[in-house]
Amino acid sequence: MTDSWEALFTASEMRAAEATYSGPTLDLMERAGRSCAEAAVARFPGIGRWGVHCGGGSNGGDGLVVARHLRRLGRDVELVLRCDANRYSGNAAENFRRCRELAIDPVETPTTTDGVVDALLGTGFVGELRSEAGAAIDDINRRDGPVVSVDVPSGVDASSGEIGTRAVQAELTVSFHARKLGHMVAPGSLFSGEVIVADIGLDSAQAATREAANGRICPGIVARIGARAAGDNKYTAGSIVVVGGSPGLTGAPALTARAALRAGAGVVVGCVPASLSAVFEAQSLEVMTRSCVDLDGVLSMEDLPLIAAAASKAGAVAIGPGLGRGDVARDLVEALMSELTQPIVLDADGLWALGENLESVSSRTNPTVLTPHAGELGRLLGRPSTWVDAHRLAAVTEASVRADAVVVLKGADTLVASAENGVLVSDLGTPGLATAGSGDVLTGIVAAALSRRLCPLDAAAVGVAIAGLAARRAAAQVGMPGLIASDVVGAIPAIVAGAQGLPGPISSGALNAGPAGRSLR
Repeated sequence: MTDSWEALFTASEMRAAEATYSGPTLDLMERAGRSCAEAAVARFPGIGRWGVHCGGGSNGGDGLVVARHLRRLGRDVELVLRCDANRYSGNAAENFRRCRELAIDPVETPTTTDGVVDALLGTGFVGELRSEAGAAIDDINRRDGPVVSVDVPSGVDASSGEIGTRAVQAELTVSFHARKLGHMVAPGSLFSGEVIVADIGLDSAQAATREAANGRICPGIVARIGARAAGDNKYTAGSIVVVGGSPGLTGAPALTARAALRAGAGVVVGCVPASLSAVFEAQSLEVMTRSCVDLDGVLSMEDLPLIAAAASKAGAVAIGPGLGRGDVARDLVEALMSELTQPIVLDADGLWALGENLESVSSRTNPTVLTPHAGELGRLLGRPSTWVDAHRLAAVTEASVRADAVVVLKGADTLVASAENGVLVSDLGTPGLATAGSGDVLTGIVAAALSRRLCPLDAAAVGVAIAGLAARRAAAQVGMPGLIASDVVGAIPAIVAGAQGLPGPISSGALNAGPAGRSLR
């Protein structure tokens, strides 16, 4: 784990880490089960009787250890085998024998217990559920009391977060050695509950040789945006052009511009239709405006030279907030994507203009970051948004490869993917971000990070972290129900200041900045 990101393991990466262990693997199972039992008791001290539901594989073997240690900790245990005991082999068979020695015998018919331990499937599950596993999951979900899942909630794919039609709804998941990718990516993240990581004795130096390809974004990444130097002027501090605005949508580019300034950009220029300039300027006093040729309230192809001239001094260009939709907007976006050499953040109506032609982005030789939500990404991929919601990791990975760009899939589990690297996942946000304009705010922050010469992966990850932490801070100040995007903008400076060691909500000791242009990987 670094200050910037924490490794998230897939099932195969976890097996590789376990393969580095030189001792008896029975010891690993013992530590895993003991850690889970102790965590269950610590988290739910009032539970006196636990039902431990075990499958036939290694996860079931872990569950058998859990049963023994719950008994050791003074709890009543009802052991429920969801398989034929003769299926157990190796370490699981040995732990079943140890349970029998302690008179922890499986029951024929499960009874009512105060809490449930889910040890059915674990990290070995992938694909579709067998009927008997589905029935066992349904039975666990119908029971009263908290559910503690061993390593991964049964039915959740540890490597992707996808589920096999249904999954155990855990209140606590005890993950071994590291969080799994499936704990963080929806829909798996919605079933995992609180996730804690138990040390089972895998040597960290050995495990590092099997470094995970994916990571969880940590607050310390904010420091990568860097501070203004003593010799900076407004252009070297970060110069941004925002292209957008149309009738009824002037607030979108205004939010993007203000967010970029609050994230540290020195100068922001808004290219908006002339008829909307007065409204735009009233919302953004510090933003310079280029009044563009107005075609019934929207930008036109005649604006291309003016926008290109404004962008010539910019470190990044944000295209799309409130731009409007139609043939003219589509043509303008295509031309800007083709002709501009600056890093581009493409959002909202800018993404709409791509249609299903993601591959067109790959022709750019300069950095590009796309920031879709599930509906927008579904349109880009030619798939329904419901497919994206069910296969978020696959969707964002496919998009980043086809576009040869960094793609940010927004949501409670915002995913940041690039064609050359794995996926970074953020859980730093809050439900309060489900409000109009929050995507425009993110676009502005990412543009500010790009303008400070961060590589696109870092800029996107930094932007996601700042937006999430600012939303948390704003919600604490004004309350979650009424949180609006402007509140998030107002909280950005404190988050950035804290990362730079100035007074702020984040301890400066926890934020050790790396070089501004250096990639996370």
